[in-house]
Amino acid sequence: MHPAPGICPVCGDVLTITRLHCQSCQTAIEGSFYTNRLSQLNPEQLQFVEIFLQCEGKIKAVEEKLGISYPTVRSRLNDVRVAMGFEMTPEDEAADPMLDERTRRQVLDDLSAGRITMAEAEARLRGEY
Repeated sequence: MHPAPGICPVCGDVLTITRLHCQSCQTAIEGSFYTNRLSQLNPEQLQFVEIFLQCEGKIKAVEEKLGISYPTVRSRLNDVRVAMGFEMTPEDEAADPMLDERTRRQVLDDLSAGRITMAEAEARLRGEY
């Protein structure tokens, strides 16, 4: 069996399940059934959620398991939230550790000029300052 898609490939809207079938007794039920929010995720987002749960929501553990940075984990988590229909509040967006290009460049300039250490640069790039 294949997983049921949750999003329409034509228009991008949420799909509705209209028929359920039991393979054991051949019972069929027709109607209009809703899907859960997880069904709205693409395969990559679903895999990220599974890893996130496996790591008990510990971002550091997700970083290590996937070999990605803290800002990338946060970005993927925000992508999942949006895909599941949760609105991003201004506070969420302000707390997003993704640095703008100018700030990132400043951190790298400070590092190469010796004004900050490598550890300080890494912390700043992760949004931990």
